Formats: sequence, C-alpha cells, structure tokens
Amino acid sequence: MYAEELLSALPLKRVIGPMPTLIKDIAIDSRIVEEKSLFVCIKGDTVDGHEYAQQAVNNGAIVIVTERELVLEGDVTQVIVQDTNRAIGLLAAKFFDYPSNELTMVGVTGTNGKTSVTGIIHNLLQSMGERSALTGTIGFNLNGILYETANTTSDALSTQQMIFRAKMEGCRAMIMEVSSHGLALGRLAGVEYDVAIFTNLTHDHLDFHGTMEEYGNAKGLLFSQLGQDLSKNKVVVLNADDAWSKKYAMLTQFPIYTYGIKDETAAFRATGIRYEDGMTYFTLHSPEGNYDVSMHLLGEFNVYNMLAAIAAFYGRGYALELIVEHIAELLPVKGRMEKVQSDLPFDIFIDYAHTPDAIEKAIDAAMPYKRPGKKMIFLVGTGGGRDKTKRPAMAEKASRCEYVVLTTDDPRYEEFDSITGDLAKGMTHENFACIGDRAEAVRHAVSVAEEGDIIIFAGKGHEDYQIIENTKYPHSDTDIALEEGRKKFNL
Repeated sequence: MYAEELLSALPLKRVIGPMPTLIKDIAIDSRIVEEKSLFVCIKGDTVDGHEYAQQAVNNGAIVIVTERELVLEGDVTQVIVQDTNRAIGLLAAKFFDYPSNELTMVGVTGTNGKTSVTGIIHNLLQSMGERSALTGTIGFNLNGILYETANTTSDALSTQQMIFRAKMEGCRAMIMEVSSHGLALGRLAGVEYDVAIFTNLTHDHLDFHGTMEEYGNAKGLLFSQLGQDLSKNKVVVLNADDAWSKKYAMLTQFPIYTYGIKDETAAFRATGIRYEDGMTYFTLHSPEGNYDVSMHLLGEFNVYNMLAAIAAFYGRGYALELIVEHIAELLPVKGRMEKVQSDLPFDIFIDYAHTPDAIEKAIDAAMPYKRPGKKMIFLVGTGGGRDKTKRPAMAEKASRCEYVVLTTDDPRYEEFDSITGDLAKGMTHENFACIGDRAEAVRHAVSVAEEGDIIIFAGKGHEDYQIIENTKYPHSDTDIALEEGRKKFNL
C-alpha cells in the first residue's frame, strides 16, 4: 500500500523524515519485520516495543510509529502519535482494507460459554455447508487447520490479519470470542460486527478490571460499538436470565433477541430439560412455535449456549427447522464438559471451568450421571498471578463433590502452596487434598476413584500444556488420567 494512503488513517501525527512510497507489511514484533515494513512500537505489560525499534530498522522497517522521537540509525521515517495502541488498530484496518465489512462477523462475550457458543455456531455453519472461521481460546480455526493465538482476543493487528485470511480463503463468516480485556484494550478496533451475543457475567478477571461494575462495563462495549446505522442487518442476542442484559439492551438500537430458561418472556426459551444416555433433550419455545431439540452437549449451561446460537441464527434469517435438524448432529466442543471415551470403570469429564459459576455448572451437568452410593471427584486449579479473590469461591463450589483435589492451572511464577492455600480457604469439608503439581494431582484423583465414580478435571479443558514460569510444558489431563487408570485396573 502507498505509505501516504496508509498513514492517512492517523489524522493526528508528526512525521520526521521523508515519506517512503510503499509499505509492504505492518508488524509489532521486531523479530518478524521484513523489508519495507511499518513497525509500530507497542507498550505491553512486560515489553516496550520502543526498545526494539532499532532491531526493526535493522530487519527492514522503513517507518516507525512511536509515541516519542527515537534516536535511530539508518534510513527510517518516524511517525509520532499520542497512543500507539490506538494507532495500530487504525493502521491494521486500513492496510487490510477493512475485511470485516465483507464477512458476517459474530462476536460472543461473557464470562463463561464463549468458546462453546462460538464453537456451536462455527460447527453448525460447517454442517450446513457454509465456510467459516473461528478464533478464540482454542486458537484460530481456518478450514480445519488450527493456528495458535496468544490471547482469547488477539491484538488489533493479528485480528485484522485473521479476518483478512478468512476472507481470502472464501469464508462467509468469522466467529470470534470477545474478551473483556480485548474490548478494554482496543484490540477490536476496525471490526464491524453483525451479530453480538452475551452469555453471562460472573466473578472473573477482577485483577484487571478491579470491580464487577468495571468488568461488566467492558463487556458492554461490544454492544455500544455496534453503531447507529439501522439500515444494516445487525443482531443482538442477550441472556434474559442475566441482569446485565437489561443494561446492555440500553446500549444498542438494533433488534434484540432474548433467550433463557427461567425468564418466561424470553423469545427463545427451553423447558422440559432432561438427560438420557449421554444426550440432552428440551422443548424450544420460539416466536414460530415449539420444537423438540436433542443434542450431544451435556448440562443446563449448554442448553443456554445452544439457545444463544439458535437466536443468532434465527436473527440472521435461518429457518428454525433447519437449525434444529443440524443441532442433533453436533458433537461436543472439545474440552467443554467433554466425556472421555475409555475402558475404565469410572467416568471422566474434561472441562475448562475456571470460575465459581462455571464450576457449579460443570457439577450440575455431571450430576444426572452420578450413580447412587458413588462419589464425584472434582479436580480444580487456578492460574498463578491472576485474580486471587475468586479462589476460595471456586473451592467452595467444588465442595459439593464428595472429594476435591486442589491444584494449579498455569502457576506461572506463583508458588504452588500459595495457589492451593488460597483455594483451601473456601473448602466446606475435610475430604480434599492440596497437590500443587497438576500431573500428580491428576494421578491422585484417579487413585481415589472407585468403580462407578465420576471425576471432573476442571481448568485446562482443551489445552495440552501447562505454563510454569514463562515456559509451556506438555500436559494433558486426559492422557495422564487414562494412563494412571489403566495401571490401577490392570487394563
């Protein structure tokens, strides 16, 4: 792109040096800068891109976007702006020619359920023969190939790159998990959403937001930023059973489709929920009548997730008969209350639950499968250096189970005992063990399991690694549990 055209996206700037003719790429990582690139100096929590500007120049950058004038060697132009985090959003959207305008963009926000709802929508589209891309906690799924991403909601540059790639690969839709961090930090600049979905709001991320009020306000940005052009076919989907939905409804003028189980005024409501033979059944009440729904996804929380997806599809013009037909074919989202298929004499569920509310819902989902006289074992861990205030509440919810194993998730730089000690403060009975090493904790959970029991491994879900200090180590709750179980029962 012509440099002058690209930089026109920054109305307030000071240019030092001659303007080059062409910019071939944009980067925020100096290590991957190529010839004739524009490099934006981003200040993160631990790294300041201004310190790597010279390395970017050495690697071929011809324009540096910075918040202060730098002393640099080489033939380079500096563009001084007030906020490089805001600048990268403007530049990235301009460079890739606003690709979200050419796709149906679906954004899902909330504390729990984002991965499940986005996965359901993506898989339904695929089953209907429509090409779509998906990005979030699991990474970036493009045409069945999964690419790793650093955050639930990627930085503004990566976000625009992914949407552009989806467009070039012929996708009609892009489904995105939208985190409160991503909204608050402006990572979604330039993304034009067509569907905005809210799942729920419960205790999480207060280490970043400070209060639940600020946390909720950050989520609300998804709806307030939909704009005011009512000629566009935009859809807002809100959980009628969550009080925050009333606040979010006030932030947008676009049509609102509500869903729920308790609120009888919800446009899409489920009644008669029952669980049989690994299936969930319910009656869907909709603006066009009632439908019998059957799905492989387990638990009431997945009924909520499915209702959200149904409302979104209906809002975009899909026939309910078609939606219900394809729901029956869907498989569970990986690592979300996923039952592990094995030859062991007890049941294993893998879930991503890492908040008090999610733990409660995971237990509720497994409870219908609990046999009389048998116990439920719950392994719960939490990450190091993150919101500590939720830890006792997480253990308190896990205390509903007969036996609890308290461990770590991604301990990072925090000591094992610090994490498990905080969790232990919330236990309401004495039948628990504190084992900081997660692999050993998984083995211990299996060691106390007997025939007919249920074990829920919570916190890691689909993840196949554990972060200790700043290094990712291979880790799979499933693999460790199966290996230990087969040893125990000589299988």
